[in-house]
Amino acid sequence: MSWAGFKKKLDRTGTKFLQTVGSIEKTVDKEFEEEERRFKSLEAKSEKLHKEAKGYLDSLRAITSAQSRIAETIEHFYEDSTDDTLAGKKYKDAIDRLEQDCREYLDDPYRQTVTEPIGRFCAYFPDINEAIKKRDKKLLDYDSQRAKVRKLVDKPSDDANKLPRAEQAANEAREIYESLNTQLVNELPRLIDLRVPYFNPTFEALVKIQLRFCQESYESLNSLQEYFADHDQVDNKVEAVLQKMRDLAICGMG
Repeated sequence: MSWAGFKKKLDRTGTKFLQTVGSIEKTVDKEFEEEERRFKSLEAKSEKLHKEAKGYLDSLRAITSAQSRIAETIEHFYEDSTDDTLAGKKYKDAIDRLEQDCREYLDDPYRQTVTEPIGRFCAYFPDINEAIKKRDKKLLDYDSQRAKVRKLVDKPSDDANKLPRAEQAANEAREIYESLNTQLVNELPRLIDLRVPYFNPTFEALVKIQLRFCQESYESLNSLQEYFADHDQVDNKVEAVLQKMRDLAICGMG
């Protein structure tokens, strides 16, 4: 940082402190404050949406990976049971296809239509925050120059040119501040209003991807119904097996 930049930063810090203790009047723009509040709310919600969207994809990957692992374990579990070996193998095949489809038809489309568009939207926030910071700095400069003018008006200097120079500096500072402030007040609402038309296609893509994942999961697993008994029969078979286990001598040794 140059000496001029360091001095300006020091002056702004001093101005901010004097405003805090009430020695220098602080310019308040309610319209800007409201738009800044709305922008900060949009920023927080968008970044949360981006985080949750990435987390959702990670969760789907985790689900398919967990399904694949348990399917592999079940297949090995049934290896020595000739009656149910086919069911275990069919389940493993169905889960493998589902995991493959998830990688091919979910990962890339989800990134392209959901996480990447949200990320691109969020990528504008740092620049906007820098513009807000710049506006705040120029406001401090303007308030500082106004305070100098007021001080010279209340206590005139022996130098007759000092007040006109201070007034000119204050006017220049005001013009710079108002230019930045007007731009933000005009453009922040437009950015906020764009969120709905921008995110609508992303939301639609998210729903369609969720629907496809659920449909393919249902179809893959529903095709295995022929290998299993009805629900009532399952309950009866489980109870019968449990009774046989209870009849085993080793189960009563404890």
